[in-house]
Amino acid sequence: MTDSTVPGETTILGDTTIPTDPTIPIGIDSADSDDNRRQVLYWRLLARLFDHEEQPSLESASLAVVEDIGLPAALLDPGASVDSVVQRHPELADEFDGLMTPEPAPDDARDRAAEVRRAALASKVLLNVFSTGSGTVSAGQLARWQSDAGWLERALGCPPGGLRGGRAAGAGLTGGGLGAELGAVEADLVQRMHLREVLADPALAAKLTPSMSLIEQLLRDKGNLSGIALANAKSLIRRYVDEVAEVLRTQVEKATVGELDRSVPPKRVFRNLDIDRTIWKNLTNWSPEEERLYVDRLYYRHTVRRTTPQRLVVVVDQSGSMVDSMVNCTILASIFAGLPKVDVHLIAYDTRAIDLTPWVHDPFDVLLRTNLGGGNDGPVAMAMARPKIAEPKNTVMVWISDFYEFDRSQPLFEGIEAVHRSGVRFIPVGSVTSSGRQEVNPWFRERFKALGTPVVSGHIDKLVHELKTFLT
Repeated sequence: MTDSTVPGETTILGDTTIPTDPTIPIGIDSADSDDNRRQVLYWRLLARLFDHEEQPSLESASLAVVEDIGLPAALLDPGASVDSVVQRHPELADEFDGLMTPEPAPDDARDRAAEVRRAALASKVLLNVFSTGSGTVSAGQLARWQSDAGWLERALGCPPGGLRGGRAAGAGLTGGGLGAELGAVEADLVQRMHLREVLADPALAAKLTPSMSLIEQLLRDKGNLSGIALANAKSLIRRYVDEVAEVLRTQVEKATVGELDRSVPPKRVFRNLDIDRTIWKNLTNWSPEEERLYVDRLYYRHTVRRTTPQRLVVVVDQSGSMVDSMVNCTILASIFAGLPKVDVHLIAYDTRAIDLTPWVHDPFDVLLRTNLGGGNDGPVAMAMARPKIAEPKNTVMVWISDFYEFDRSQPLFEGIEAVHRSGVRFIPVGSVTSSGRQEVNPWFRERFKALGTPVVSGHIDKLVHELKTFLT
């Protein structure tokens, strides 16, 4: 990059020529003027992302572009949130929806002026989300970032939280690599907060929006909180659990479990009357002279299901890398526990195992009893889980872990193999996240595949589908 020292001359960026004087139109007489404008905006975006020092020539040229296309200069203010821009210019709100997923158009039909406008709006969102500076973060700054991240998700065609694994954790959306990046940025912001001081101040705590990164920090630090700070932490965890549960519940069909039990006589009430069958079976009693059908027997539909309950045993690795899975699985277990005639058991483990079944109906209580972090001891968890198998062919065991057991790998696999061969439906899950990312010990992955029980993809939708197939 070279800067001219002559006023009104140009800065050269690759093949792009940019006036340093904002009063000089950019390529106004050129057929490529819109392409040049778009490049100016994207060069400024890259410069601000990789270097926090402002480059006056790029700033002045970008301002000239923004004003020339009729957009507010606030789009170039790094300190202004997207919310504040939209509040002052409400006509822009709809433009952010699907901003980065426009319908493709052939080259001869491209609206280059519209592309420049999209570049200006997209640059604003991207810069606010991915240029977070350094130093301590306040509750207000975190709230603004979460709001801006929500606008980015909307620009990509997702609801707020759809990529970050937040409130849309069970909505079937997957952000892939971008979702992971957003989660990492948010986690960094949370770590840079003085979270205990924020929680101790009700006014500051009220500004916090629950997210997976924030919940992880709260669960890790809950032993060091007390009084108002602990109460505010519990309130945030409860809000997050309720929001995710509401989304997941829509995916779980609350159907009565089991097949019809024909040995049980149907209940003889009018709502169960099978009119078609009754008419068909009594057609021999039809009187043509009287044009009447005489019914000597009524037929009813069977509605009684078999009473043998299905048993679901969920074992969750609560080591530090599995916090996302721990949160999602405790919520999912509580939802399945609410199904009729489903007997759900929940076990969490690190180097020790804890039976959380008494609290399985309330994931909030479960999470408060977890102790995230530490190592793994799968055989200890298996020793607690196996006695819960009463009828193997009527039991499904879901084991969520990255399966990095080191010197305990062989004993754990032998236990899993024995459970599988007994008739239990064993489902190994690498992780249960909204983004679908998973990391599984290759040694276990190959053996599960040979056993005929391949690791289920880490996306929570897959686990919901597997469980519904067994339980309904």
